Amino acid sequence: MPLVSLEEAVKPLVPILPDVQSHAYIAKQNCKKPADKLTQDESASIMLYTMGWEPPEECLYVVLNTTLRATDRQQKLKPWYLFLRLFLNALFRLPLLPTIAYRGVKLDLSSRYIEEETIVWWGFSSCTTSVGVLKSELFLGKTGNRTMFTLHCKSARDIRRHSFYPVEDEVLLMAATQFKVIGSLDQGNLHIIQLEETTPPFPLLQPVPIVGSLPIQSNPSGDSIATLFDISKEKSKTHSNKSPIDTHGAAASTTKKTGINSITSQMSDVKISASTNE
Repeated sequence: MPLVSLEEAVKPLVPILPDVQSHAYIAKQNCKKPADKLTQDESASIMLYTMGWEPPEECLYVVLNTTLRATDRQQKLKPWYLFLRLFLNALFRLPLLPTIAYRGVKLDLSSRYIEEETIVWWGFSSCTTSVGVLKSELFLGKTGNRTMFTLHCKSARDIRRHSFYPVEDEVLLMAATQFKVIGSLDQGNLHIIQLEETTPPFPLLQPVPIVGSLPIQSNPSGDSIATLFDISKEKSKTHSNKSPIDTHGAAASTTKKTGINSITSQMSDVKISASTNE
């Protein structure tokens, strides 16, 4: 799979994301002097991911993460291959960032996270390194049932200099990041869950063979970068909510913000077990 420009990468997505080309143009215009030695197209692919627009269910990050969490994701990911080739190439060129990050949702998800259990977040996960960001009503807020995740990350990517909203101290977790539930705290309507990133005993993402030029830089972990992936058919049990959209991304310049660091009930938790996918 060749590495192409952002304009070429989003063409297969037009049938499912009618406005993606105009937002790709905006992203690229904002990335004329990209940081971290990324190319303009690489930086713009990250910025496009952080953008959102109306209707929210047609935003790139919403549809991509919904696809990654689908049981038939291998088939549904095919139109995404060119974009993922570029997007993941960009992310892997950013240094690993061991850090504590935070993510919030206006739902009680405490029953899904049992201490000592292992879970997997299949979608890309936008988080913040500044816990104060979550106090906004756009994110966690101060009232109602809420869940705040404290994440001890090994492999977060610092995308602040490529995000459409850099002031929110955004870091991105790769798709299929695995965590162990360390502990939890019930504060009434606020549930705090502590997660620690762990390394699975086998790859949760299998590289798709790449035809054409290789990425510029190798994976900092020592593995070769394969910027297109098939999700492996690991033995797991999937648990997901039925909310129609995921609103954890940032809004586009043409709309108000939709909640860059909040998890919605679209998020899937995968317990590693001996059973097959349900």
